[in-house]
Amino acid sequence: MDPVTPAHAAQYGENGAEDLSYDPEFCGRVVCARDVIRALPMVVFEFLADPALQVEFDGNDNLAKAEAGQRVRGVGDVFRMELTNGKVRENHVVEFLEGQLIAWKPSTLGEAPAGHLWRWSLAATEDGGTEVTHTYDWSQLHDEQRLARARSTSSATLARSVARLKTVVETSA
Repeated sequence: MDPVTPAHAAQYGENGAEDLSYDPEFCGRVVCARDVIRALPMVVFEFLADPALQVEFDGNDNLAKAEAGQRVRGVGDVFRMELTNGKVRENHVVEFLEGQLIAWKPSTLGEAPAGHLWRWSLAATEDGGTEVTHTYDWSQLHDEQRLARARSTSSATLARSVARLKTVVETSA
């Protein structure tokens, strides 16, 4: 067996296993934004867990509306959103901790999720606020029709959502 060279180790690790985080195809496929909101995590979480409220702070300008009464309660829940292009997406909740974490994978109605994930995680700050981290992960997205839109979703786009959420939460408190 050939010795592991430094370049090989950087890409494949010391044991020769491939490290996908190095793969240029996957670089940049996870973006995030973070800020602190002057409100308790449970207050912030209510805006995130209610799809009807998400339209108010969507920095991607992609969401048109969601019916009331879809408040997310746990992993396995599915909520629907109408997009600005008139299409309806089902969002499959795959991570959930009340007051702390919510993540979903969107899909076309009746289909399996396409492979991208939206996540919001919250952490209480010492001064009674909430550190909010918004993440978009499209590392598993392989639908050619959605790749251009995914590539255009940047940390700046996510930062707009966080800033809008901050404004909505802080002005409603």
